[in-house]
Amino acid sequence: SLASTAVTCFTRGLDLRKETEDVLCPANCPLWQFYVFGDGVYASLSSVCGAAIHWGVITNAGGAVRVQTLPGQENYPAVNANGIQSQVLTRWASSFSVTRTKNTALEAVGRSVSTARPSTGKRPKKPLDKKAGNKDCKADIAFLIDGSYNIGQRRFNLQKNFVGKVAVMLGIGTEGPHVGVVQASEHPKIEFYLKNFTAAKEVLFAIKELGFRGGNSNTGKALKHTAQKFFSLENGARKGIPKIIVVFLDGWPSDDIEEAGIVAREFGVNVFIVSVAKPTTEELGMVQDIGFIDKAVCRNNGFFSYQMPTWFGTTKYVKPLVQKLCSHEQMLCSKTCYNSVNIGFLIDGSSSVGDSNFRLVLEFISNVAKAFEISDIGSKIAAVQFTYDQRTEFSFTDYTTKEKVLSAIRNIRYMSGGTATGDAISFTTRNVFGPMKDGPNKNFLVVLTDGQSYDDVRGPAAAAQKAGITVFSVGVAWAPLDDLKDMASEPRESHTFFTREFTGLEQMIPDIIRGICKDFLDSKQ
Repeated sequence: SLASTAVTCFTRGLDLRKETEDVLCPANCPLWQFYVFGDGVYASLSSVCGAAIHWGVITNAGGAVRVQTLPGQENYPAVNANGIQSQVLTRWASSFSVTRTKNTALEAVGRSVSTARPSTGKRPKKPLDKKAGNKDCKADIAFLIDGSYNIGQRRFNLQKNFVGKVAVMLGIGTEGPHVGVVQASEHPKIEFYLKNFTAAKEVLFAIKELGFRGGNSNTGKALKHTAQKFFSLENGARKGIPKIIVVFLDGWPSDDIEEAGIVAREFGVNVFIVSVAKPTTEELGMVQDIGFIDKAVCRNNGFFSYQMPTWFGTTKYVKPLVQKLCSHEQMLCSKTCYNSVNIGFLIDGSSSVGDSNFRLVLEFISNVAKAFEISDIGSKIAAVQFTYDQRTEFSFTDYTTKEKVLSAIRNIRYMSGGTATGDAISFTTRNVFGPMKDGPNKNFLVVLTDGQSYDDVRGPAAAAQKAGITVFSVGVAWAPLDDLKDMASEPRESHTFFTREFTGLEQMIPDIIRGICKDFLDSKQ
């Protein structure tokens, strides 16, 4: 016989890993909160304990259930049984059935656990699991709801109901999705932040309480405001979790939404647009841009736009939207050039540079590094100094915060010596970038030199580029332009920089950052 697994009211078929699994359902699950699809054969999205009560295997006193995985079905019917109304689903990838467990000893355990309420052994476990939420769905979501005169009070309430259903099905919890709501009207209003609630019940209540604001649907303005202000760490955004804005649009936006879409992408936010009730013919004349949806969403690939014909009967649209929002790997806009690059600096420490100019070089590097989001899961910085020899000042994995990286740059000591740039590039490619080659980040090397190299730079630079490293060359004073161009990645003009004086390095900072971002975006298209 199988050992049984204690589950929560909200455990779904798809949360179980085995073909056949014996589970123990807790007592007193709230029947109205069960999501069950089908009758006898249930879609794996259904609550296991909900299905077991629906099929009559157990009552609300809980108990032992055997869950058997089955293939997906074309159709799951809606049937009302034992106080639970199951829902229709047209098609789903896998199913399960529920039966009584053969093992009577287990049955007894199941009962005693669920009826012995005061026993401290079992009781505290349940709220914990529910609090954690759906761990398979990692997302920080802002629902940007339409509060304009376009939608009106009645449809506004239907919109709230829909958002509430989506919030419940997401499986909100401390380790699951977190959500907040922003209302778009004349001026956007953040109704509540990600940090305010971490339980579905609280979120539902907060959504019910929202008042209708009215005014123009300045969706562009609201989207931009949300992208810039909503996802700060102090407002509850979590590091490394995809940021998502779901924009609900009734009809059309009354302002420009394209620029807001660009801002959202720059901030690493994934924008979805749920459009309801297409604009009527007369309204179309007032729409600034008929292709507005394609321009505002994260990517114009069909995944980020979602249409519903009306606000009535929207239940069947809840699940497919939730599936999209939980598809971690589809969130193409989470990665930005600021949080997904490794930048290695190769610094000329030859005698011609001199102490005070060397300080200016370090300042330049600090200011470039400062622009990026450095963390264990974000961008990373490394530095190598060279003369005839090479010295790794710090590697990509040494420091994972911006403060530590900047402090390490300040502490670099000037070596003084000859100039062997080619050897230094080979050294850096092998020792500093080598360990990172299968990582998720895109690799960049910024070479800073003030003179002629004693060795060949073309071969080592070509090898670096072949290894997937984009090279920017920055020359000062006597650095020959031919060497700089030979080291730089294609197109060479935009990857080669030169200044007569070390003080000129400062002006290049924005162009280098922009160049890295441009290469990053081009590599993603």
